Amino acid sequence: MKKTILLVEDSKVQKLAGEKILHRAGYLVLLASDGEEGLRLARESRPDLILLDLRLPGIEGEQVLDVLKFDMQTRSIPVVIVSDLAPTNTAKLKAAGAAGYFEKSRFLGGEEGETAFMELIDGVLRESEAAKPAGKASAPLARRQGA
Repeated sequence: MKKTILLVEDSKVQKLAGEKILHRAGYLVLLASDGEEGLRLARESRPDLILLDLRLPGIEGEQVLDVLKFDMQTRSIPVVIVSDLAPTNTAKLKAAGAAGYFEKSRFLGGEEGETAFMELIDGVLRESEAAKPAGKASAPLARRQGA
């Protein structure tokens, strides 16, 4: 079964580039253009991973991260920050619940950047799978309970 990745990004160019890379790697990609839409899609679809820009219209990325990690429905979904902002806040973001950070200009920089991007994503997904209790399905709770 394909893994689902939610990409929350307001730049059309960055969104298209990320979507293309992820599709090529075999992932199902959901797209959101702002924080509010990202939160809604995260709750509705329970993706395997969320890629989150920090600079978003409306609700900023750091606020989205806070809500995702506070909400019981979404707290276990790993979130990777993908931003053009300098990675000086990486420790702060990880303390807030981010699973990783990637400078998005790197995945527009050719094959080397794409490889590093996919290595980060694949690694975070492997860690997330390994952290799940044995025997737990990754489907949303409502489906597991037959609701």
